[in-house]
Amino acid sequence: MSDKYWMQIALDEARLAFRENEVPIGAVLVKNDQIIALSHNRTRQMENNLAHAEKLVIEKALQQDKFLYDYTLYVTVEPCLMCSGIIIWSRVGRVVFGCFDVKAGAAGSVYNSLRDKSFNHHPEVKFGILETECQKLIQDFFSYKRK
Repeated sequence: MSDKYWMQIALDEARLAFRENEVPIGAVLVKNDQIIALSHNRTRQMENNLAHAEKLVIEKALQQDKFLYDYTLYVTVEPCLMCSGIIIWSRVGRVVFGCFDVKAGAAGSVYNSLRDKSFNHHPEVKFGILETECQKLIQDFFSYKRK
């Protein structure tokens, strides 16, 4: 399966978040071309500011494996610092994201924790997959919220 295929699934999750009045970020965790977990931001639903899509899918996978070297995380928006830390500590092997988050991104925008030499794990990172669609969804959400 291609990166676009998996990112489309992450976008579908992000659209669910939008309909649920959550910040529309979706994530899919894949291993051997199989979905291990998929989710979207659920901070309002769970009344927990830490319920980010990336965190939720990684936590599910960690119930099966101690480290996630053979997994790919697809996420519609660049991970924040918290999620980047979770990616590092769980040893996710590959991260693919759609669009950058110029205000809070920690995989290249504001900071690049995934390349910081201070840490002992550096996943492969790819960005810009379905970037326009991912960016439009997040922009539409915040435009709607401002009205």
